[in-house]
Order: sequence, then structure tokens, then C-alpha cells
Amino acid sequence: MNAKIEQLEVNGVKYVRADQVAGALPNGNRAVVVVDRGWIFAGDVSEKDGRIYLDRAVHVQGWDAIGFDGMLAAPKGGKVRIKKLTTRVDMPADAELFRAPVADDWGL
Repeated sequence: MNAKIEQLEVNGVKYVRADQVAGALPNGNRAVVVVDRGWIFAGDVSEKDGRIYLDRAVHVQGWDAIGFDGMLAAPKGGKVRIKKLTTRVDMPADAELFRAPVADDWGL
């Protein structure tokens, strides 16, 4: 049996497929990168010869009372301190602890 459902509503809440919500899932190459010694940057990530490069980079200087996930979700919400950088960030690949994909305009 096949069913074609155009819209799903449960208790007054309408649900849609995640891949049909513009901007819901990051699909570019921008990421927040957590680096050795507690540095946190975001930028358009590229990698070459054991180096990580971040273009259109920002430095995440800190956030207040919202946690890491809150910082990812609301970088412009007033509780996150971000400094735009005028240079490309260049770091050794083994300095990266982890990265979180974000929207193409995150932190800008």
C-alpha cells in the first residue's frame, strides 16, 4: 500500500520534510572549528597538505549562559561575542578537535 501525504499535522502542529526547509540543514563548507587550546573559529573550510584554511573567518570569543548548542543556533542573538577577522586563518590539521557545520552566513 502506498500513501501520498502532502502535509502532516499532529495536534495542530504542521510537519515537513527536513530536506525541504530552506537553510535548515547546512550543506556548504562553512563550519565552527574548535581548535587546540580552546580557540574557536568559524569560516569557509578548505584543506590542503595537512593544513586547514578558513576564509571569511570569525573568532568566537565567547558566549553567555546559552551553551555551545545555543551559540551554534543563535550567533547573532546578543549572547555571543564574535570578532570578524581580516585575514585567512591557517592552522595545522592536527590542531582541530572537532567542527560543526553551520549555515553559509554564520557569524557574518
